[in-house]
Amino acid sequence: MPILLFLIDTSASMNQRTDLGTSYLDIAKGAVELFLKLRARDPASRGDRYMLVTYDESPYCIKAGWKENHATFMSELKNLQASGLTTLGQALRSSFDLLNLNRLISGIDNYGQGRNPFFLEPSILITITDGNKLTSTAGVQEELHLPLNSPLPGSELTKEPFRWDQRLFALVLRLPGLASTEPEQLGSVPTDESAITQMCEVTGGRSYCVRTQRMLNQCLESLVQKVQSGVVINFEKTGPDPLLIGEDGLMDSSRPSNSFAAQPWHSCHKLIYVRPNSKTGVPVGHWPIPESFWPDQNLPSLPPRTSHPVVKFSCVDCEPMVIDKLPFDKYELEPSPLTQYILERKSPHTCWQVFVTSSGKYNELGYPFGYLKASTTLTCVNLFVMPYNYPVLLPLLDDLFKVHKLKPNLKWRQAFDSYLKTLPPYYLLPLKKALRMMGAPNLISDNLDCGLSYSVISYLKKLSQQTKLESERILASVGKKPPQEIGIKVKNHSGGGLSLTHSKNFRKLLKEIIGETSPRLTELNTKEFAGFQVGLLNKDLKPQTYRNAYDISRRGLLDQLTRMRSNLLKTHKFIVGQDEDSLHSVPVAQMGNYQEYLKTLASPLREIDPDQPKRLHTFGNPFKQDKKGMMIDEADEFVTGPQNKVKRPGESNSPLSSKRRRSMSLLLRKPQTPPTVTNHVGGKGPPSASWFPSYPNLIKPTLVHTEYERIFILLEGVQGPLAVKKQFVEFTIKEAARFKRRVLIQYLEKVLEKIDPYHLLNNVNHINSRSSC
Repeated sequence: MPILLFLIDTSASMNQRTDLGTSYLDIAKGAVELFLKLRARDPASRGDRYMLVTYDESPYCIKAGWKENHATFMSELKNLQASGLTTLGQALRSSFDLLNLNRLISGIDNYGQGRNPFFLEPSILITITDGNKLTSTAGVQEELHLPLNSPLPGSELTKEPFRWDQRLFALVLRLPGLASTEPEQLGSVPTDESAITQMCEVTGGRSYCVRTQRMLNQCLESLVQKVQSGVVINFEKTGPDPLLIGEDGLMDSSRPSNSFAAQPWHSCHKLIYVRPNSKTGVPVGHWPIPESFWPDQNLPSLPPRTSHPVVKFSCVDCEPMVIDKLPFDKYELEPSPLTQYILERKSPHTCWQVFVTSSGKYNELGYPFGYLKASTTLTCVNLFVMPYNYPVLLPLLDDLFKVHKLKPNLKWRQAFDSYLKTLPPYYLLPLKKALRMMGAPNLISDNLDCGLSYSVISYLKKLSQQTKLESERILASVGKKPPQEIGIKVKNHSGGGLSLTHSKNFRKLLKEIIGETSPRLTELNTKEFAGFQVGLLNKDLKPQTYRNAYDISRRGLLDQLTRMRSNLLKTHKFIVGQDEDSLHSVPVAQMGNYQEYLKTLASPLREIDPDQPKRLHTFGNPFKQDKKGMMIDEADEFVTGPQNKVKRPGESNSPLSSKRRRSMSLLLRKPQTPPTVTNHVGGKGPPSASWFPSYPNLIKPTLVHTEYERIFILLEGVQGPLAVKKQFVEFTIKEAARFKRRVLIQYLEKVLEKIDPYHLLNNVNHINSRSSC
């Protein structure tokens, strides 16, 4: 699962404009979005993890880390603002610490136990900067320096801040402010000449000098191809150069080879590809690359290792050795001068052995652990990783299976035991697994010793626990805003430099101004107040338009200095322009953000009527209310009728809706003359004056909301049999549901429950009267 970390330069210099009118920061944001689109074409990008880091102070520089999703990443990217200093060294250190956060917990580095290329977290760190001078609170820096002190536990186990599966690439924006009239040069993008270029090459990456938008797109397409799973290794030649090959393909000893002249292929700093398994999707391997020291139980601590292992290769041609069923690891080398030289020799049936210095106990160079060999088709060069000192082990295993038939004699066992003495202890476990796969599980005892002392093992466990706590602390701080400054820090001069007050020119100038020298100037001590801060008179200072310096009073100098500093670094959210109108300028994207404006207002007074629904003050419609509440205008329409109702835009003009409105008007209209109704007994006659003469107050509940009292008065006035009255109540419930009047529906349902028993009783009485007749 590749990790893609974007380090965006958010210094104030990123506000400079290009010939297209866009700032460098906008171009950086667009470059990240374009990279994500190009990367999404690859099906393997589904497992990518994206992180975002800026040039802010740690830990506030981490905008999206291990736990943030892709939506948070994109939101933080859009909200970036350019302000502050170009603290590239500190930002790189924070980025590498973020990538290394879980390595000690998972044990992926396997300190003291060999380097496993198949245990990796492939990471690509892409920084986008303008390549200007590196600045910090101490001043301008000419060279790039990464802080040596890291808050991450276990960082002292590796000399460099990065690891062998982490590469740095830099996009240095050099776009001009004016359109160039010269034709654009085609071809590859050159490297930049800034301080970050050397850092990129050390990690196995490179820098790009971007001068046009087309070059930027070309660089992004190249970076997408660089997202590969692999580790970086230093290949260095040991011994003399090989004999040159003649035109007939044979070695020509008469042609001397210049062994003393340095060639590009003598030392290469390149990647080896670690391909994932097609079935599991995870890289699988068997053998480690040996450490550059012999592990001893008497060692009190582990020596720090280099991030990239130094692998020596001998140019003596050897026969590649492989036996049946013995596993080996095969890694393809990235194209380099070394691979080009090996392929030009056109000898796919010979190999060059590889070593790690000081990996053996009795040999300074160590024993071979694999070999470099060109492929049969001469298209690439592969690194074969075998068991340590494989030229001795492979003939022994071949004799064990073919000659001794898994029943070794004493001589064979003595030779095998002497081989085990030259083997680093961390090779015993993978060798035992390999022998078990081959069918000889009992050659090595089960009491395996890792070769590390108890103090080293306990120290590594302690580091894992400390790293877990530090990881939780850093992850909890992601997304938090830095605290506001409470004063202007005054830093003391170090390195034995004299203060300005001790300068002869200063005292001479002061003498000309006041006529005499102050005797206390020589008594001042610049180191007396460590961490001294100049307090601010007003902490809630707002930026100000540009003024004449002579118009500022002595009392307001400190506040004005703070305003000038915020104008220079653009630490305030408002953009300060040349006139007062600029203070009120708001970007178009923020014009509708009315909720943020409401947060700055004072809390409103409470409502007079607590039963009144809460009013939502939204931008553009301050009279809009909560959907759960009741709309007063709709309630008025419900009571008074739809005569004056304005047609809504989405309301249909169907016959059904008009029929419903006519029925509602009949319901709400009070009858003038009682209609003639049919009795249940037979015949026609005038109806009773009330719904239920023997059951008064059936419809009207004991407690009715004042807004619905009119509706129940109208229902009381309806005359007719119980079935008709029930239909009126049911129809009123439907209309109340259409207007979402939940309280009214509850009242009407209670009325309906009272009507049903009486309706049932009347039916029974009616049947009994007919049967008696």
